[in-house]
Amino acid sequence: MLFDQLGLIEPLLKALRTEGYTIPTPIQAEAIPVVLDGRDLLGCAQTGTGKTAAFALPILQRLYNDKRGGKGYKHIRTLVLTPTRELAVQIHESFTAYGKHTGLTQEVVFGGVSQHTQTIALRNGIDILIATPGRLLDLMNQGYIHLDHLEVFVLDEADRMLDMGFIHDVRKIIRELPEEKQTLFFSATMPPAIAQLAGALLKQPVRVEVTPVSSTAETVSQSVYFVNKGDKQSLLEHLIKDKNIKRTLVFARTKHGADRVAKELKKAEIRADAIHGNKTQSARQNALSNFKSGRLKVLVATDIAARGIDVDDLTHVINFDLPNVPETYVHRIGRTGRAGNSGIALSFCDSEERAFLKDINKLIGTKIPAEAHPFEKVWNEEGPAKSASTNSRPKQGFRSRRPV
Repeated sequence: MLFDQLGLIEPLLKALRTEGYTIPTPIQAEAIPVVLDGRDLLGCAQTGTGKTAAFALPILQRLYNDKRGGKGYKHIRTLVLTPTRELAVQIHESFTAYGKHTGLTQEVVFGGVSQHTQTIALRNGIDILIATPGRLLDLMNQGYIHLDHLEVFVLDEADRMLDMGFIHDVRKIIRELPEEKQTLFFSATMPPAIAQLAGALLKQPVRVEVTPVSSTAETVSQSVYFVNKGDKQSLLEHLIKDKNIKRTLVFARTKHGADRVAKELKKAEIRADAIHGNKTQSARQNALSNFKSGRLKVLVATDIAARGIDVDDLTHVINFDLPNVPETYVHRIGRTGRAGNSGIALSFCDSEERAFLKDINKLIGTKIPAEAHPFEKVWNEEGPAKSASTNSRPKQGFRSRRPV
């Protein structure tokens, strides 16, 4: 199936051709006709499946076909609520790219920056608003945003809203929405609280479920390295240089850890920067821009900050720290191997993380193969036995690849 078989209008198809898109992903092929038909939608899809276009394209078409009085229309017609600033910016960029020939206006609002330019745009009137919960509530309370005439509401990354403690803010916003509207609800996982919210918000929704969270993309090659916690940094530097990795996203568990890893990489003359919630918005955007352009070889991120990072041709993802939630592992490695391209996911596992690895293997239904390396820890069936490296100096030679 091609995009021009989904009933999309020429202004959108023209933009898609410019972006180089011809074949929709499964969730796009299933969701676009549903949204064009005006139905509520419950989308269950992990990161990297193309869900932004799945809702952005049909929304743009519906608004374009129904001008509602044309140029003088000042109401916000579509609200996209998303948990992080990075993801909000990414969605705004997508709407801008896909809607460049429609004449529709869009704006993004998020915290951490001055609201002045955001309020000016709101006064001028916009069709589509992309927002994070905190800043949206602030602007609503100040009287800058009114949602009485909203036609389409999109709640994106609902499970992450719950993880980040935004669910109460989301409920406050929902109470201000009009009864009659189209609602599109997206979540990679469906914990009880999110399922309850979806049930209360959606009216006879069409459920679209693509690639369950327990599965990883077949295009991603996975490996695990057993290593002492103190040798992780040396192993990271070795892999980046030994495998000639041009660009990689590295995941750290904490903000402090991300800063420390990036700092040590810089000392090793590897172009790197960190991105996390304690960084200013300008610093985060600058780091992301440098990473996308290739000026940075390594971007070290926490899980929350990484939501919304979409980089073309990202060949490697490295889990410096294994996540304690196995679903998070699937989300992380989904940043590579996109759109049919191949990708490589490398994970470090120290003695304290072995239980995390066991949970990940159970979730994805396979054992991630282990790789030998110069800082290798020797394991027996009961767990760690002894370190194969006592002085963090690379040893000569590698043992063969084997399953754990």
